[in-house]
Order: sequence, then C-alpha cells, then structure tokens
Amino acid sequence: MHTVTGNNQNESNQSMILGSETRMSEFSDTANEYGRKIADAASRASDYIEEKAGVLGDKFKDLQGKNLNEIADEAKDYARRKPGQAILISAAAGLFLGFLLRNGRRFF
Repeated sequence: MHTVTGNNQNESNQSMILGSETRMSEFSDTANEYGRKIADAASRASDYIEEKAGVLGDKFKDLQGKNLNEIADEAKDYARRKPGQAILISAAAGLFLGFLLRNGRRFF
C-alpha cells in the first residue's frame, strides 16, 4: 500500500511540474509578445521623431534667411487666416515661457 501512495504523490508532482511548465511557457510567450509590441512602438516613435526633426530643421533654415519684418508679416497673415489656431499657439507659448521662467526662479 505504501507504493500506491508513492505513485499518487509522484503523479501529483509530475502534474504540478507540467502545469508550472505550461504557465511558464504562457508567461514567456506573453513577455515575447509585449517585447515585440514595445519594439514596434519604439521604432514608430523613432521614425516620427526623425520626420519631425527634419521638418523642424527645414523651418529653421527658412527662418535663417528672413529678416524680422518678414517673419512678423507672415505671423500676422497666419493669424488673419486662422485666428483660433493663432490664439491656441500663443497660449501654449505663453504657458511654456511661464513654466521656464518660474522654474528658473527656483534655482536662484
């Protein structure tokens, strides 16, 4: 009768091991899937940043060749064509400058 209990315990241990291996395999598959998703997102973010950096570089080159009066005239024209966006851009710029100036005072 002792052997029957030993066999049952061995079977129980084996089923626990198989169950653990199955869960570890599922965990590994899930981790690999998330790893691929993160790598995909990082790749897309990198492409987006490169694209926007190129656009920013082009805009900066355009601004270097212009004098201040031309830039002001373009800004006025833009504000006439799209007043809502001009107000939002101005508000965002004001907030950004406010945060910069406020944080600068904390260090002095």
